[in-house]
Amino acid sequence: MSNNNGTLLEVKNLRTYFETEDGTVKAVDGVSFALQRGETLGIVGESGSGKSVTNLSIIRLVPNPPGRIAGGEIVFAGQDLLQLTEEEVRQIRGRRISMIFQDPMTSLNPFMKISRQLMEMTRLHLGHNKAQAYEHAVKMLEMVGIPDARARVEDYPHEFSGGMRQRVMIAMALSCEPELLIADEPTTALDVTIQAQILELIKKLKQRTGTSVILITHDLGVVAGMTDHVVVMYAGKVFERAPTRELFALPGNPYTRGLLRSVPDPTAEQGKLYQIPGLPPDVAHLKPGCPFAPRCDRVAEICRQEFPPFVQLNAEHYSLCHFAAEVYRESQKESSTSL
Repeated sequence: MSNNNGTLLEVKNLRTYFETEDGTVKAVDGVSFALQRGETLGIVGESGSGKSVTNLSIIRLVPNPPGRIAGGEIVFAGQDLLQLTEEEVRQIRGRRISMIFQDPMTSLNPFMKISRQLMEMTRLHLGHNKAQAYEHAVKMLEMVGIPDARARVEDYPHEFSGGMRQRVMIAMALSCEPELLIADEPTTALDVTIQAQILELIKKLKQRTGTSVILITHDLGVVAGMTDHVVVMYAGKVFERAPTRELFALPGNPYTRGLLRSVPDPTAEQGKLYQIPGLPPDVAHLKPGCPFAPRCDRVAEICRQEFPPFVQLNAEHYSLCHFAAEVYRESQKESSTSL
């Protein structure tokens, strides 16, 4: 049963830690967000910000050891997934929540035909017999645009191109018509034309099935065209959370502004590309204060001493920053000046 307000997924104060020789790595540290039914949520941030670990935590696939979910709640359709047994989670994973992983070559079994890998899903979760599962596999390959699907379903993964393998992964993820699809960098290592095709495919299938989507990416252009809301992550924490249009027009966090400035502008004069100075922090040895302080262009002494508050800028817009209100006002001024 879903919540009355249409919320499909609510993550509350999620903490996922890894024990290493260098100490405890707080890969996800107090992350909270919600996803409404039928919506697409974008999760963005630099490499190492905690995007993928957050979503592996949602489907309870964090390797233990060395990882462990140290606390929080993951409420999916009214159930806290962290309170379920492994068998109960297995019934949900693949059936009601599916994930497209970054690299389809390592996600598909190279020794099994595509047909068998697709059939496993529906035989396990939908109770299909062998013939039904086979026909469903062919139908799913046709749906994701693989030509001559009935013949290609008997191929092995190495006989498909990178883009086609990603289509197979999408077919597998959508085989049981899940309520939630998590797409983790679904276009990594694909050329630009194939990227566009894959993203358009996800968008069309979402419209057709009504599936809610979490899209993990470092590509802000993809986020702008695909999502309803955005969560910006840094050092295992949510640094900003807002509706997509609002975030792009009126960022309320220096880190978000840095990410947006890093996107190449084809209309601007030719010159040096902007990049955020420095490197992401070592989350096993975070210093006091704001994790972004060493790289921030408006850092003050309070930033180095005190961890920033999560400031509400309007009804749906939040920013983790001592100067969130000032950054937001600056964005408003810049926006009105450019009109």
